[in-house]
Amino acid sequence: MTGGRVLRWTRLGAALVAALLALWLAGLAWFVHLVPTTQGDGDTPTDAIVVLTGGSLRVESGLQLLAAGKGKKLFVSGVYHGVEVGDLLRASRLAPERLQCCVVLGHEAETTHGNALETAVFMHEQDFHSLRLVTASYHMPRSLMEFQAAMPDIAIIPYPVFPGLVRDGRWWARPASLGFMTGEYMKYLGARLRLLIAPSP
Repeated sequence: MTGGRVLRWTRLGAALVAALLALWLAGLAWFVHLVPTTQGDGDTPTDAIVVLTGGSLRVESGLQLLAAGKGKKLFVSGVYHGVEVGDLLRASRLAPERLQCCVVLGHEAETTHGNALETAVFMHEQDFHSLRLVTASYHMPRSLMEFQAAMPDIAIIPYPVFPGLVRDGRWWARPASLGFMTGEYMKYLGARLRLLIAPSP
């Protein structure tokens, strides 16, 4: 291979890498646009309030919504085996014991996809048709995508909470939060690709 041909292939490879990087960065900017910055609708009642475990403020927010009458039942998906409803109520210090009858725990889910499937079973068993989804703001785009794919006939109202890592909106200025948000973006891309190849039942 002549030197000129090697140079052309090198330039072509560099252009391809630059194009892919630009596409990836554009996708990251689009993903950040999907991340909610406000809590949204906290007033409309739904049949269920669904909390995805794995971060701060989620269970507390779900219990507050239940106490305010925003749902008939609170379903907490992805709870560790051995944790019971009474444990959550005591840990939160926010909910009276009278709520214990209206809290249901799901112990099987280990991923966001699993959360969606576990919640779909709960919604079907309860004959519920609407839910308020409580999870972290950065987790909401992927959660909504998974839930809408698993339950296309269910009305879903997002209710994001805002943990300290991304609360002030300047996550991009800190290496830790930048890496965290980038990782969530990659998980979102992976979930979208999986749903394109094998949609949820």
